[in-house]
Amino acid sequence: MAMTQYEQNLVVQAPAPDWFNWAIGQKGQSKRVEVKGCSIHYLAWEPDDGVAQRGGILFVHGGGANAHWWSHIAPFFKAGYRVASIDLSGMGDSGTRDEYNATLRAEEIRAVIEDADLGPKTYLVGHSFGGFMSMRYAALYGDSLAGLVIADSPLYPPGEDEGQRARANPMGAIRVYPTFEEAVARFRLRPRQPCDNDYIVEYIARHSIKAMKSGAGKGGWIWKFDTNAMSGRRFAEPFHEHLAAANCPSALFIAAESALVTDEMAAYTHGLMGPGAPLVVIPAAHHHLILDQPLAFVAALRTQLEAWERSGKR
Repeated sequence: MAMTQYEQNLVVQAPAPDWFNWAIGQKGQSKRVEVKGCSIHYLAWEPDDGVAQRGGILFVHGGGANAHWWSHIAPFFKAGYRVASIDLSGMGDSGTRDEYNATLRAEEIRAVIEDADLGPKTYLVGHSFGGFMSMRYAALYGDSLAGLVIADSPLYPPGEDEGQRARANPMGAIRVYPTFEEAVARFRLRPRQPCDNDYIVEYIARHSIKAMKSGAGKGGWIWKFDTNAMSGRRFAEPFHEHLAAANCPSALFIAAESALVTDEMAAYTHGLMGPGAPLVVIPAAHHHLILDQPLAFVAALRTQLEAWERSGKR
């Protein structure tokens, strides 16, 4: 059967290794759940048959990103886990809101965990902005989590550079591209960084674009996020308090070459997690560590989950 134009648009052109082709071939099922008047989209992967189920994992993307940023990571955990990745409101294929805040997004996370049947004790893994939303969730519902992993979230100490934090990374006006491929060519990581894995960046780009119809009937292509969801206000909440209040095992993963998380910020964040919380440094990785070193990230996360599970059985 011939592919539709939509399916052709999603085909990665860059050469890719076998592990990546296998992973994206394990397609997550597209699902939706309504949360306080907003349709929340997520991807769900069923655990492999014949393997004892060890729990559930929810992956939470960074700012302006979407659930597909985890499509090359999530399938590695199907052996024993129910796995899902969320599109937060205003991003990906989820709906938009008039106002956004971390408490609302914590409710979105809670609804997806329940709708995807991830189980009574779920592991929550958040990258960058997704880490902040995960902190808020853990402060509210930490007793329902088996563990919390924060991956390269730039948490400033209180009073330090608050003006910069409040203005962080405004996304600007939506630009309309005349063709899908032109939009793909214009995709850039934020913050800007090199990434040797062109095939991952291209895959994400192709899943970050949607068609837009104008009143005149002419189409165009735009990014899958609401600029209002990406204002500097998204960082202007007391996330240090949320993390300190998290009532669950926690771990901090940072990128060795991160442009956002300094050694001082990592030490401050790690200190909020309490004694015994692991600090894992992913080498040869920039802020987007799941793109730069995906297999190292998978290995580190597997090791951390197994450590928590062994500890819980004692």
